[in-house]
Formats: sequence, C-alpha cells, structure tokens
Amino acid sequence: MKQLSRTKSFGGWHERYSHQSQTTKTEMTFAVYLPPQAGYQKVPVLYFLSGLTCTDENFSTKAGAQQYAAKYGLALVIPDTSPRGEGVPDDEAYDLGQGAGFYLNATQSPWDKNYRMYDYVVDELPALIEANFPVTDKRSVFGHSMGGHGALQIALKNPDRYASVSAFAPIVNPSAVPWGQKAFRAYLGEDQTAWAAYDSTKLLSQAEKAVPILIDQGLADTFYSEQLQPEIFAATAKANGIDVTLDLHDGYDHSYYFIASFVEKHIAFHAQHLGLL
Repeated sequence: MKQLSRTKSFGGWHERYSHQSQTTKTEMTFAVYLPPQAGYQKVPVLYFLSGLTCTDENFSTKAGAQQYAAKYGLALVIPDTSPRGEGVPDDEAYDLGQGAGFYLNATQSPWDKNYRMYDYVVDELPALIEANFPVTDKRSVFGHSMGGHGALQIALKNPDRYASVSAFAPIVNPSAVPWGQKAFRAYLGEDQTAWAAYDSTKLLSQAEKAVPILIDQGLADTFYSEQLQPEIFAATAKANGIDVTLDLHDGYDHSYYFIASFVEKHIAFHAQHLGLL
C-alpha cells in the first residue's frame, strides 16, 4: 500500500491509500478513518459504498461522518466506486464504466477483466484492512444510491459477514429501473437470472434470514419515483417476514445535504449492532 494522505480529524486520523488490486487488476484507492479509540484498542469497521460518479472523497469530505465515528468508536472504510486508469474500459455516460461499477462482478467483455467490485468489497478490501489496521473482524456496511444497492445486496448475500446494513436513497430493485437495467445489461448480459443475483429486492424475497436493515429516503429526491422505489423493497421484506426500517423525509433530496442530515443516525444504528452501545 502507498499512503496518499493522512489528516487529523476529531482526534483520529483520516488516511487515503492506493494499492495494486489482484481482483480488479488495477490500482485502487480507498480511505480509512481511524477514531481515537484505535490508538489503544482494535475497533469494528463500517464500510461506506458511494454512488454514481463518486470516489472515496465525496463521502469523506461532505458527510461529516468522522465526528460520529469518533463518538461511537468505529473505523470507516470508503472504497472507490470502480476500477480506473488507462486501459480500463469506460463509457461516455456517467452511469456506466468508471465511477459506476455497481458493486458486481462483470461477466461480459470488455468489462469482465477489471469490473469485479463485488469481490473487491467483500473479500479483498476487508482482508487488506484487517491485516494492516487496528480493527476487529466485526463489520457493517452502508451506502448511498448505487452504493445503497451495493450495500444491501452484499449484506443480503453475506449475512454472516456483516452485523447490519443501511442505505441512503438506495437503488433497491435495479432489474426494474433504468439505471440498473443499463448497467446489468452491459456488465452481465441479457440473461435476467444473472441480474437477480445482484437485485436486492429479489434477494430479499428468497432470504431465510437477514441482518438488521435501515433505509432513509428523501421525498424531494428527483430520482425517487423512477429509479429508487424503496417501498417495493419494504413490501417484499414484510411479505417474507423480514424487518426493515424505512423512513421517508419531506423536503430532502438525493444530495450529501441529505446524507449529512442523517449520517449520525446510521452510524449509531451500526454501532448498536456492532456491540458498541
């Protein structure tokens, strides 16, 4: 790993690193915030998965999350949203290619060589974090929009690896909305049975158990009705006997103003399920 920066924040340290990924076959960048408690004991980890067009820096600089990670005593890890660099396939549109990895393992050319963000987030990155930082193997995951989709489907497929999952304005049913259909068709092909493996609503309908789930959605979000539709996810959960907390908020949009308004709520939720409260 190569350290790119180290900045003190709320008594802890916000650090950025790059490393050569065996999974994506590219150089990947991630951020880690180590709270003051990490100076004398190992702490659990909360992974944040960002949305379309983002890097690790959007959440790091806009959400105000470090103060709450310090308050509750957990580490934050924020990966990039896709492989990047010369020779990595891309698209002119913002919702496909670099910055739009959708947290899946692509099976279609030319994406399949590098776009393996599911394996990166679930396996490679946690192994790297747990080997190099003062953290435990207790982990939770949350995300925003495309990253909310990533967090939900990852936690639903790996209920023994995560203590809890939450999302801000997530894409909960990507097989049925334009963002997801475009990405899935490019990365996974036309076979919709392959799409179902990354569709949180379909996964939830078949789940025998699930970790605690929290979703917040702004009602002034311009993507709400066409791309997000969290009520479908909540209804599926209810039909399958799984508890989901879905909170809707008047006036809030899709931006980091919304995330910053509720980020302590989410971090406290995860702190509880990670045994910190």
